[in-house]
Formats: sequence, structure tokens, C-alpha cells
Amino acid sequence: MKSIEDSVTVPDTVQRSIDDIKKSYPDEWILLGNPVKDEYGMDIYSGVVLYHSRDKRELAYLGKPLVKNYDRVLLFFNRVTPRPKRAAIVSIYSTPIK
Repeated sequence: MKSIEDSVTVPDTVQRSIDDIKKSYPDEWILLGNPVKDEYGMDIYSGVVLYHSRDKRELAYLGKPLVKNYDRVLLFFNRVTPRPKRAAIVSIYSTPIK
């Protein structure tokens, strides 16, 4: 990728498969340009990686000028590592049966 400024980069204009994208950017937010989806719009097959970051806010601010040349864009989080389990507090109230 070629650098415009210190933090904003010009993306490669190559369509990459979703499997290649997921392997390249684990646990990051990914901004795709012109994503290729199935007929129902549920599965993503490929797209142009415009920007990627672990911080969603950074991607929102720095990726904004990059989406001008694309008809459609897609933002998704590529979770690879499982989330840590949180302790849940559960309370059950029951009324006595008479």
C-alpha cells in the first residue's frame, strides 16, 4: 500500500477472496470496497481491502476518504480468538404454589 499521509493509506485495487482477507487480518475491523456477495447478501465472497485496524473508531475516521471511489462498502469484524467468558449473575424469583 502507498502512503498518502502518515496514517491514511491508498488501498490496493485487487479483489481478494474472503478466506485470504480473514487469514491476513485476524481480530481486526476490515473495511471492504465493492464486496461480492451471494444473491441473498448474506455471504461475502471477495472484496477490496480499503483499511483494517483493531480500533473501530480509527477505521471510521481514517477510512472515510477511501470509500469515495466505491459504489458499496462493507465493514465487519474478523473474530478469530474466542471472547473471554464473563461471570453472569442470575437470580430466579419464584412464587410458592398454594
